[in-house]
Amino acid sequence: MSRFPIAVFDLGKTNSKLFVISAEGKVLDEARTRPVWRMDGDLRVLDDAALYDWMRRELARVITEHQVDRVMFSGHGCTFALVSGDALVHGILDYEQEPPADIAARIDAMVPEFRETFSPMLPLGFNYGRHLLWLNERDTGLISRADAILSYPQFWSWRFSGSAVSEVSYLGCHSHLWAPLKDDFSSLVDRMNWRNLMPDFAAAGSPIGHHQVELPDGKSREVVVHNGVHDSNSALYFYRSLGFSDFTLISTGTWVIIFNSASPLDVLDASRDMLANVTVDHQPVATIRFMGGREYDIASGGWTSPVSPEALASVIAKRAFALPSFAPGGPVPGEQGHFIGPVVEGEERAAVATLYVALMTDLSLDLIRSRNDIVIDGGLVKTGLYASVLAALRPGQTVHTSANPKGSAFGAAALIFRSEGESPFVNDCEVASPITIAGLEAYRAAWRRLIEDSGSGKKAVHA
Repeated sequence: MSRFPIAVFDLGKTNSKLFVISAEGKVLDEARTRPVWRMDGDLRVLDDAALYDWMRRELARVITEHQVDRVMFSGHGCTFALVSGDALVHGILDYEQEPPADIAARIDAMVPEFRETFSPMLPLGFNYGRHLLWLNERDTGLISRADAILSYPQFWSWRFSGSAVSEVSYLGCHSHLWAPLKDDFSSLVDRMNWRNLMPDFAAAGSPIGHHQVELPDGKSREVVVHNGVHDSNSALYFYRSLGFSDFTLISTGTWVIIFNSASPLDVLDASRDMLANVTVDHQPVATIRFMGGREYDIASGGWTSPVSPEALASVIAKRAFALPSFAPGGPVPGEQGHFIGPVVEGEERAAVATLYVALMTDLSLDLIRSRNDIVIDGGLVKTGLYASVLAALRPGQTVHTSANPKGSAFGAAALIFRSEGESPFVNDCEVASPITIAGLEAYRAAWRRLIEDSGSGKKAVHA
């Protein structure tokens, strides 16, 4: 095995990061940028050229500074690329745009039954098969002009290596394109004659080609390109590689995505944003999700400073609540997010938002029958209070947090190491201590009653 470091591009919707990870599993370097989503006519698309330029510059830098010799990509869900030759056939769509109502009515009638794909009917482009159908409605010849339909991480693997491949964890992520129980493409793919546009599969983390990098000194260096992976599934693999087996993963970022491999698939309810993801090893796993990071940003008014336990105690005592939902989807759909009770501002508003995200997570855990250990990964780990509130709400479960909240990037690196027969990472997770705040359980009970009273939330509250 090479003893040189690995470069992992962890590509999120709002932030894209580069991590350099040593052969011993340590972060040596990191950089980040914000992807640009621009208007192309009446559609919002990724400025892929700008992101590619940033990635190439950073890759050249870390090759020079750290002797990196391998690169891999972990990517956010809901996104695809149509490619032909060495170019895009169409810009990469921002998944947060809704097809016109008349088109939506036609394409939504075409998607397979939930029990085939375990992909719920979601708005916008949260099912990227829906956005493929939208593009087909706009231009019936567009998709046929493509050589391949690539999932988002596979687009970047292709961009750097020239090799077009498929990968199961991304295709199996509520796309309408995959039938998990058959371990094959869905009936929609065959109905639309897309199967011939789906490249052969390669395992996440497997080497698929090479990329020649031009260095600042005028020399060039070749790096091995490894097949990419869906970000949350990458985090799931990482914690499994550390020895966790019977556990619930809460992967946090723009989305809070909760995986419970112990939950039977028959508990999944499409109306609650419950679905089956598919692991990198082709196994379906029960999942529930909501846009927790996005909802916190909205509900908190963009608060970026820490929130104190005293602020939580104050808003609990005041009975100030945030009720769902502040973003599309989630387990309590159909209502506009709003506050009730005394008006709160500043840190107290952020405290209500913190409780809201914790309570939505707690509700989601009930719905997905989580009774095992919990592992929390991602951006919400940094708040500290999120994990401790959740530990207080669920005293029968041990809540673990990772010392590094980069599970998707570490999972991508772990997949490269697996392809080379290595596993350098050690389990450095810590057990979260439950916070002690008077009235927290009563606050939860009142919050759930308020959701029940809203009507649309009644079914969602009762697991």
